[in-house]
Amino acid sequence: MTEPATDQDFAAARKAMVASQLRTNAVTDAGVLAAMGRVPREAFVGPGQQPVAYIDRALPLGGGRQLNPILATARLLDAARPRPGERALVIGAATGYSVAVLADIGLAVTAVESDPALVAQARGALHHAATAVDEGPLAEGHAGGGPYDLILIDGAVEEVPQAIVDQLVDGGRLATGIVERGVTRLALGRKSGSAFGLFPFADSEAVVLPGFAKVRAFSF
Repeated sequence: MTEPATDQDFAAARKAMVASQLRTNAVTDAGVLAAMGRVPREAFVGPGQQPVAYIDRALPLGGGRQLNPILATARLLDAARPRPGERALVIGAATGYSVAVLADIGLAVTAVESDPALVAQARGALHHAATAVDEGPLAEGHAGGGPYDLILIDGAVEEVPQAIVDQLVDGGRLATGIVERGVTRLALGRKSGSAFGLFPFADSEAVVLPGFAKVRAFSF
């Protein structure tokens, strides 16, 4: 009979994740590495998924949703360069893992999630005073908590709505996965006045979030 994993086992898994999954795959931001080495990912997975919490793959959460792979979230956070004291928005919070990482770094984090069951799980798992998880359509963001220095869309979308870009401060950063011809790529954008552009920086597996499909042009 297999013994259940202990806190020491999970701590060792986090240490191995940082050393073998993150540092070897271009994650260099010291704050991101330290936070991901502290936050217990096993507290943010679905029932029965704790033994595989640190495997770098999407993990099922029920209702057709999945937790973004470790490396996808890490690369997005690394590119965004979160800093203590900043205000952040997480779109597609799922169970709240990326929210916890940002809060551990020292950011004030607002999160939005459309699935009520995931909202309840995230609220139960998050124990940081600087976090708030609200239920709502992902594509609308959360204007009431903005403007934000950083927006993380923790998954992949076909396009980023202007309503979300408008929630950034001037100079604010947005990190997201982008779906292009069936391939998911990680991208970073920065708002400058009324201008905003996304620049892909890596191909990566990422979960596709609901509610961001492009409107298809009619053709004969």
